[in-house]
Amino acid sequence: MSLTLDEVKHIANLARIKLTPEEIEDYRSQLSAILDNFERLKQLDTRNIIPITGDFHTQIEIRADKPAPGLLLKDLMRNAADFDEDQFCVPPVFE
Repeated sequence: MSLTLDEVKHIANLARIKLTPEEIEDYRSQLSAILDNFERLKQLDTRNIIPITGDFHTQIEIRADKPAPGLLLKDLMRNAADFDEDQFCVPPVFE
């Protein structure tokens, strides 16, 4: 399955990345090869294969839930785009 340049541009736009014309062509060939591999996988007969969702023999160690010091307010607000006193300011979601 070969992707077109417009399809790669659309994918890049959805991913919010800017690509040079050389990168678009490079990604076009790489993504097309990946899709070709998925097409080959679709042809495999998996009727007699038992689905496995995870490793049931793995023992998960649960750590104790101990309180730890959090961030200082000044450090937390340093990364905020906008804040007022001790609250983040964000654009309204609903009009």
